[in-house]
Amino acid sequence: MHIESLKTLAVDALEELKGQDIAELDVSSLTSVTDTMLVASGTSTRHVAALADNVVEKAKDAGVRPLGVEGHAGADWVLIDLGDVVVHVMMPDARRLYDLERLWADLPSDVEEEGRGGRA
Repeated sequence: MHIESLKTLAVDALEELKGQDIAELDVSSLTSVTDTMLVASGTSTRHVAALADNVVEKAKDAGVRPLGVEGHAGADWVLIDLGDVVVHVMMPDARRLYDLERLWADLPSDVEEEGRGGRA
């Protein structure tokens, strides 16, 4: 599935169940693990779990098998790895604590590191 279609599918699944504060992070120049991270908040652990389940269900319906789902047991933070898109569904307190948007924004890109003699 094309990355734009995969992002749209995930965002639509989050919006369908009223995921809050959905943010898209382009991390393609920062890591080779994924191209895009989506971060969304839920209002309760049940809401976080339901949001994550909906993303997984919609992905499977579209023929995309998630590479992994982590954190579902506690449901303060559930990560869904769809390959080119990684979805983080978090409780607001966990989201503030880990502040993924700032964390990824502050990292030097692979391109910058290569120029300084870093990773090749």
